[in-house]
Amino acid sequence: MAALAGLLYAWNITSSGLAPYYSVAARSMTESWKAFLFTAYDPAATITLDKIGGFLWPQALSARVFGFHDWALTLPQCIEGVVSVLVMYRVVRRWQGAAAGLLAAGLLTLTPVAASMFGHAIPDAALFMCLLLAVDRYQAAVGGARLRSLVWAGVWVGLAFQAKMMQSWLIVPALAIGYFVTAPVTLRTRIGHLLTSGVALFAVSLSWVLLMTFTPKDVRPYADGSTNNSAWSTVFEYNGFSRPAESGPGGPGGPATRTGPVPSTPHGPAAKSTAPPSTPHARKMVSLGSEKNTWYKLLTSRFTPQIGWLYPLAVLGLVHGLVLRGRRPRTDRLRGGYLMWGTWLLTTAAVLSVVDIPHTAYVAGLAPALAALAAAGAVTLWRVHRTAADRPARLLLPLTLLAEAAWASFIASGTASDHPDFAPWLIPLIAAAALIAVPGLLSYGRATGRRLRPLAVTSLAAACLAMFAAPAAWSLSVLDQRYAGSSFEAHAGPGGQSAGGGAPGGAVYGGAGGASYDMSQAPLTAAQKRLLDYVQRNNGNATYTLSADGGWARSRGITHTGLPILPLGGFAGMATSVTLAEYRHLVASGQLRFALLNPTVATVPTGTKAPASETAKINAWVRSTCAKVDPHAYAAPTDPSLPEPLYHCSPTPGATA
Repeated sequence: MAALAGLLYAWNITSSGLAPYYSVAARSMTESWKAFLFTAYDPAATITLDKIGGFLWPQALSARVFGFHDWALTLPQCIEGVVSVLVMYRVVRRWQGAAAGLLAAGLLTLTPVAASMFGHAIPDAALFMCLLLAVDRYQAAVGGARLRSLVWAGVWVGLAFQAKMMQSWLIVPALAIGYFVTAPVTLRTRIGHLLTSGVALFAVSLSWVLLMTFTPKDVRPYADGSTNNSAWSTVFEYNGFSRPAESGPGGPGGPATRTGPVPSTPHGPAAKSTAPPSTPHARKMVSLGSEKNTWYKLLTSRFTPQIGWLYPLAVLGLVHGLVLRGRRPRTDRLRGGYLMWGTWLLTTAAVLSVVDIPHTAYVAGLAPALAALAAAGAVTLWRVHRTAADRPARLLLPLTLLAEAAWASFIASGTASDHPDFAPWLIPLIAAAALIAVPGLLSYGRATGRRLRPLAVTSLAAACLAMFAAPAAWSLSVLDQRYAGSSFEAHAGPGGQSAGGGAPGGAVYGGAGGASYDMSQAPLTAAQKRLLDYVQRNNGNATYTLSADGGWARSRGITHTGLPILPLGGFAGMATSVTLAEYRHLVASGQLRFALLNPTVATVPTGTKAPASETAKINAWVRSTCAKVDPHAYAAPTDPSLPEPLYHCSPTPGATA
């Protein structure tokens, strides 16, 4: 099963593509250990990502070893996926036996969103692996009330926090309730163990935030995603509690169009100014899907083909398991497992139903619980079916099979209407397998003896085919690059986006105030390379190659060259990343000589009371003080004209006036 997972995840590794926005930071982290430590966006470590970038640490290390390539960034994700499958087998085998463990590992491998996610440089892969490792340590702790193992579970959740912040804490209620109810020690000891593990969990979770908090602001990057250079605000406001209220997260999670301005974040190179931004920042971002942010979104056609195939089997398996073990002692290991996995599933589903989901990879957090409960349900129902003495008990497995097959056919039919050429044989196969399996299961339940073993094997094979053929078809489709998804969006099967597509909706991500962020994965054009070559030839000993407030230079310019380009405005384009006074000081001291202005950035408003952003003030100062470079100085006659004007700023006394 691990070999199959490795095959699926690495099949398209050499064409997996670079993740917009995140690949810029990954390249920067290969150029500077300071950028690596603080997960900075640019090589000079002047500004962080608008979130904790711990998921990029394995990618950056891989790129340092193998060179900066898309496959080098994807390789750690593939390894994380294989580790996840192996850990899944281990934890379910301990709980329900080897058969259930193998089935759970298979179901996890054949979860479509996971098959696409682990094959691309997507943040959720690290979260996924760390949470499964936390479950592994929890499981070792709960059976014998081992404090050390429980502390390690907290450490793994804390490491998951470095990848996806508060999303990692969705598992905490499951681990806490499972241990509190099931651990074979006194109530006082259970509470003490949970509190001790909680201390470790929060200490590791907050390590990066505390590093940013206690490092002097003039020697660390500015915290993007905040309005006061605060990592706490970045993590818990911008990426946390503001999301449900505003129906949309910040950062590169949204589409190329927005329903309103995106909140900015002050970040900057000198990072001395802690004044609030001059422009209020409001975030309103919609998801990539067309559906509204409804509570039943996990049942819509955007998500069910990626994560929802096992819904009926997992829910029925959970209910059946709790009923079957309901009267067992408090410390019953099997019931405790149902309690933990069920709490994880329901907590994650409830939160995802409330918040907007900008990327399909978010729903991968449901996959471990769905795979574990579905595998446990299938194996337990089979065991009950074999020993059932009454008719109602013998009907449980066939009815569950019919429910699962009907649900799979329903999901597949929704896709078939839009993509009739994708697996047209699937629905007839499911129906035929169900028609073979159900009579065989009923016959096996009414008879005994060795002569029925071939019938049992045939019925089981047909039942597995009816229940699992659809998710297998979607997952295996990633072997075809057309259906493999992209580094921007994990999506297996038809209706997704291929690896070369960049961000959906266009290459430029519209930001507040007219700013833009270039989300294209295309290499630099010849004209763009010539512009950078000209700047480097005439830049003297300047610290920064140039400043850029949007467009290609501060995204693909860094990704493909690793040059210390100074980004202005943060991801959203409205952040007070550098104040005008700081910018003028950089010019006056010779640290910055060139500026590439984005023509879409709003200018300083005149005749209105609306305050200008700091980036707009800087642009106005550059236009009035610096000399515009004639494009003929760096462009070839055949080059298309570049929309961004280049300015040369001399370190003269007039520049500091």
